[in-house]
Amino acid sequence: MDVWVDAPARPTAVLSTATSPLGSQANKDELGRATWTLLHVLAAQFPEEPTRSQQKDVKTLIGLLTRIYPCADCAKHFKEVVRHDPPTVSSGTELQQWMCRVHNVVNRSLDKPTFNCNFVGARWGALDCGEQLACDMTVGRPRK
Repeated sequence: MDVWVDAPARPTAVLSTATSPLGSQANKDELGRATWTLLHVLAAQFPEEPTRSQQKDVKTLIGLLTRIYPCADCAKHFKEVVRHDPPTVSSGTELQQWMCRVHNVVNRSLDKPTFNCNFVGARWGALDCGEQLACDMTVGRPRK
């Protein structure tokens, strides 16, 4: 059975459930990798001078992940990690460093290798959207 990720008009994005060891169910490792990719790319896109609203939105997203993440044990652990090291969101650089730092805390708890946060920009760079300003989080932001 095939599952469409994008609209059927774009058949290049088809996942075969036969490729997953759990059939149609995602496993914790797949979920974790996808979540960390999303969070790191978000941090890479985050403006150097975010609005208060953008700062609040990122904190809200992180908070939500500590409460509604599909893996309850993961959510509980992440909540403790965030409690000990709350998100720093005053700039994109700070958010990228925080994200790398907490990812390393999680990796250590899972006996996985950690990443040198000095190279976070090279590992998780900004998204290449193709079009100029297509994925710029500051578009539509009021001028100072």
